[in-house]
Amino acid sequence: MTWNEVEYIFNRSLKFIFSKRKLLFTVPVLILCGLIIVCFRALGAKSNDWMAVSMTFLPIFFSSTLLLAFGILLTRIYHHEVKGLAVSYRETLTTSKNLMVEVVYLAVPMILVYLLLWIVLGIFYLFKEIPVIGDALGVILSFGPFLLLLGSYILSVINLAMLFFVTPSVSFKSSAQIEVLQGVLKRLKFSPFSNLALMVMGLLPLILIGGLMLVAAIATGNNYVAAESPFAIGVEWFFIMLPFSALLTPAVIFFFNFSAESHVLMVKKMKEAECESPS
Repeated sequence: MTWNEVEYIFNRSLKFIFSKRKLLFTVPVLILCGLIIVCFRALGAKSNDWMAVSMTFLPIFFSSTLLLAFGILLTRIYHHEVKGLAVSYRETLTTSKNLMVEVVYLAVPMILVYLLLWIVLGIFYLFKEIPVIGDALGVILSFGPFLLLLGSYILSVINLAMLFFVTPSVSFKSSAQIEVLQGVLKRLKFSPFSNLALMVMGLLPLILIGGLMLVAAIATGNNYVAAESPFAIGVEWFFIMLPFSALLTPAVIFFFNFSAESHVLMVKKMKEAECESPS
């Protein structure tokens, strides 16, 4: 993989972002993801610490599941755009709906694993509530919540990696079979550095734009709005979320465009390596 190849796929991914129809197609999905996050944030605003942890991580997994299914549509639309073919959004949705349902099941094990971690975390919180010895026991067992929260963050990163690696692999197939996941693992083993570097490059616009907007949203919440009730907090974040989702849309489209380009490039490199290897 050369720098010129990476530059080419980056520029081509960027070229096909600013389609009015695609932007309008993507914004409602991001608003729905934002609504999920806002609802969980409002529920966790006045909850105890154990419930607040769940209200932080669950919307991440639910939103990524929705984006995993929606990414199939964006990837297939991008494939038609690159090939110069006519794009029918309705037809693409019709032909992809079964695959979108199948791919949702790939995210279910991740959610179940997180729920298991969260339940075990609740046991440690119960230990803290034991009269007299609870505080001391909590200090001694602090390694447990640390490992469980670390595991939750790792699951979140894996979810993000699934969006980048699994989405294009599934999009070019007719069904989400176990062979797809095996193909993803084969690609990762072929060149871990190249794959991770491409993923970071695809995330750069999301990190830059999303980070700036998140800082602005937090500053707005702290300095302008003084909401205290869960309902008021939810309404506040709902109205902030609307422009947040709209401004994040180009970065999300670029992410899926670049993931498709990276998939095609790495598969090409794998085939070249197989042809060059001695029989």
